[in-house]
Amino acid sequence: MKLFYTIIVVLVMLFIITFSLENTALVSLQYLEYHIVVKTYMLLFLSFLAGVVFAGFMGIVERFRLSRTITKLNKTIRELRRDLRANETPQLLDDQAGDRGGSRTGSPQS
Repeated sequence: MKLFYTIIVVLVMLFIITFSLENTALVSLQYLEYHIVVKTYMLLFLSFLAGVVFAGFMGIVERFRLSRTITKLNKTIRELRRDLRANETPQLLDDQAGDRGGSRTGSPQS
């Protein structure tokens, strides 16, 4: 498994290197009075990185929301179990004494 992981990492690195070497044209970006010139591959990598960061942030928010939902549902389960135990009918004392004294197979005791 470690070899497979290493091969995948090497292939991804080769893709990044060859992509960077093939896309070295300069791109001019301007917003209001700000002007910046970057290489094409850097623009793409930065856009990809911004997407990864945004998706990661959204994942963290979703995980927090699910954690709160799980906590609420566990609390509801505890309350329902407590109500169920409170509403159970108590066992009769005669039934408990009969279970301790006799045999269930029907054979006589010696």
